[in-house]
Amino acid sequence: MEDTQSRIAFETLPEGECAVALGIWTAAHLAVPEHWAALQSALAQAATRGPAIGWDLRRLQRLDHSGAQVLWNAWGRHWPQRLELLDVQRAMLERIARFSVPPPRPERSSPLDAMETLGDWVFSMGGHVAGLVRLLGQLVIDLLKLVRHPVEGPWRDVSGHLYRIGATALPITALVGFLIGVVLAYLMSQQLRQFGADAFIVNILGISLIRELGPVLAAILIAGRSGSAITAQIGVMRVTEELDAMRVMGIPKGYRLVMPRVIAMAVAMPLIAVWTTIAALFGGMLAADLAIGLSPAYFVTALPKAVELSNLWLAVSKSVVFGVLIALIGCHYGLRVQPNTESLGQGTTASVVTSITIVILVDALFAVVFKSVGI
Repeated sequence: MEDTQSRIAFETLPEGECAVALGIWTAAHLAVPEHWAALQSALAQAATRGPAIGWDLRRLQRLDHSGAQVLWNAWGRHWPQRLELLDVQRAMLERIARFSVPPPRPERSSPLDAMETLGDWVFSMGGHVAGLVRLLGQLVIDLLKLVRHPVEGPWRDVSGHLYRIGATALPITALVGFLIGVVLAYLMSQQLRQFGADAFIVNILGISLIRELGPVLAAILIAGRSGSAITAQIGVMRVTEELDAMRVMGIPKGYRLVMPRVIAMAVAMPLIAVWTTIAALFGGMLAADLAIGLSPAYFVTALPKAVELSNLWLAVSKSVVFGVLIALIGCHYGLRVQPNTESLGQGTTASVVTSITIVILVDALFAVVFKSVGI
């Protein structure tokens, strides 16, 4: 039976020691882990014999470009001093020597690399912060211009964005808020029942939904839904060169693109937050009635006594801040999109991630600063 094992035999000739390649040296054969491991061991043994060792490839049963590349790399990417081979094998190795490139050196990690990565991240974040500050400053200037000349304002754009951001988001926010209220009420009822404190579910649901979960949940939904849409819309205008056309015609981007979206988001965000909170409270009220028999009449009566009105004003106030930040971040990443589709996708993803992160950070800041309000 013919031996097809990829291996190397060492023979001593009058000219010196010679490595004889035997078996099949093809990609399909070398893909078998056992064959590849044995061949690597044989090549390593041949390397220890020194550069003066000769090579004989005439007894190979089969050789393709993959096997030739293995040999070329084992020779240190140069021809050995003594080599015996067939003409077809020489032609194959000459092609490998002509067109192959050396394998890349593995990158060595060092503490300096970590510092360099950290520095790049800091400079990148600094660039984003500077861009947002410039955008915010331009927004203030545009708002002052709108106050001086309200008749000339882009009210039609504001109305259109208000409809797309606010009215079209009502179904999904109501559904999610309702389900969140049901889940929270069921979980809380199971725990409070163990201590005989069923009635306090109104206090816990009310303060958690009105003060925190309602505004934050609405902001996260709007950031993923409308924030990404803002970035995509402005990014497409960059790809289609509409932004360049606006600059040529002297149309200010901040006044026509950024300000209407920020105004619409600032108006719609608190309304959506209140809408989401109402849906969540309604779901919690139904779940409390089914789980522990707490009547909706008692829930509605006890809610104003359990939650102070200042919590609602706090929720509305931070919802306005959430809306402004989401719109600014969406416009910022949209204006930074390069004229290609890959940059558009990356900008949209970065906009959503950044918006949700900023919303959570700002909510934590509100919780710390206003910890004594309404509690």
